[in-house]
Amino acid sequence: MAYNILIVDDSLPMRAVIKKTIKLSGFDVGQVHEAPDGAEALKILKSEWLDLVLSDYNMPNMNGLELIQEMQKDDVLKEIPVVMITTEGSEQRIEEFMNRGAKDYIKKPFTPEEIRLKLGRIMGETEDGQGDFEDGDDGLDF
Repeated sequence: MAYNILIVDDSLPMRAVIKKTIKLSGFDVGQVHEAPDGAEALKILKSEWLDLVLSDYNMPNMNGLELIQEMQKDDVLKEIPVVMITTEGSEQRIEEFMNRGAKDYIKKPFTPEEIRLKLGRIMGETEDGQGDFEDGDDGLDF
């Protein structure tokens, strides 16, 4: 299953690096949307079907934590996993990300392997890229 992703970072070159690294990782990507800050990200989130958000922390207008806070106010948006991609490495800051609703974080610099493992885990995939579903359709009511 290909996942639609939103990359939120105020640096255009960093958005390009994240996009390229995700593709190199082998993570199954559908559409990739980009936003320069949390405010623009919210506009995209309200108009596009997205499965995952990768957000920087430090951005003008609306930072990554503010974006998560706004997403938590919406019944649909709060279900979309957010991964913080940041240079922030203090345990206190990481704990804050997680307490505010981030599903995980990736510290810059990062590798394609790290991206693949973390994104795959968040989206419920196993090591072989398959979903965590048992074989067969026993018990399905549709």
